[in-house]
Amino acid sequence: MIAAAGLTRNIAVVAIGRNEGARLERCLTSVEEGAAVLVYVDSGSTDGSAAIAQSLGAQVVNLDMAQPFTAARARNAGYLSALQAAPAVEFIQFVDGDCEVAAGWVTKASTFLRMQPLAAAVCGRRRERFPDKTIYNRLCDMEWDTPVGQALACGGDVLVRVASLLQVGGYREDLIAGEEPELCVRLRAKGWQVWRLDEEMTLHDAAMTRFSQWWKRSMRAGYAFAEGAHLHGAPPERHWVRESRSAWVWGLGLPLALLLLGLVWPVVFWGLLVYPLQVARLAIKGSGSFKLRLARAFFLVLGKFAEAAGQLKFLRQRLHGGPARLIEYK
Repeated sequence: MIAAAGLTRNIAVVAIGRNEGARLERCLTSVEEGAAVLVYVDSGSTDGSAAIAQSLGAQVVNLDMAQPFTAARARNAGYLSALQAAPAVEFIQFVDGDCEVAAGWVTKASTFLRMQPLAAAVCGRRRERFPDKTIYNRLCDMEWDTPVGQALACGGDVLVRVASLLQVGGYREDLIAGEEPELCVRLRAKGWQVWRLDEEMTLHDAAMTRFSQWWKRSMRAGYAFAEGAHLHGAPPERHWVRESRSAWVWGLGLPLALLLLGLVWPVVFWGLLVYPLQVARLAIKGSGSFKLRLARAFFLVLGKFAEAAGQLKFLRQRLHGGPARLIEYK
């Protein structure tokens, strides 16, 4: 239970999840600084997650699963419920149910937002709980290490100013991925800023132990790139246009062209060496051990094929219509 001594009237915590079990318990008990209200939004869990949250003092919102589930929809339901319970709330700390909030983060982040009136959202360093368990967890941990300072986007764990969230109408609920960067595009269009601090924010448990999980997660990224470019790809934003183009070229266009031309001129097959050469080029860059840089480079190049599959999935979705289905990796 959150200690009463830590309660504050202007911060709410919204956690979302489905079948997170022990991870959810760690998540909710980690908010030791307290909040005016703690909301947990459950999306059809069958492991007793809602009961766990309720026992820890959280207000539980159960999403109607007759409608397509998205994380964006869950976050909107959570912050609106929080505002109903505590109308004076100024900031919302969003956190995914598989994450644990670092001690002191909420205080540091809220202090920053009070000092920066144009800042709509602030995030910090998200780390993997078990980065050495699998290469896939390690890749996630490296992915979270984004530049410090004013940023283009944030992730799912973020402290957001309520006024800015209400101004843009919250998250876009029909997005199955990439809803946080899309929100940031709209916030920045209204003159707001997004920041990343050099502070520990959350511990994340990706729990990725299989190649298929990594592939689905990369495919989801490709889908998000495609949808983001579709929504905000026009100048000046050009949101995820470069990422989408890269997926098309490296994951589909180039290999298909080389294979087709190779059937006529076999010497063209040698062009496929561009992929190992690209791995080598990327491995030279960056810091850390060469082994780790090589692994990261290999999966970055291989991930283009998964991203291209995600792009194709979005294209099919656009052609056939209907609600998009989640691409879940765990």
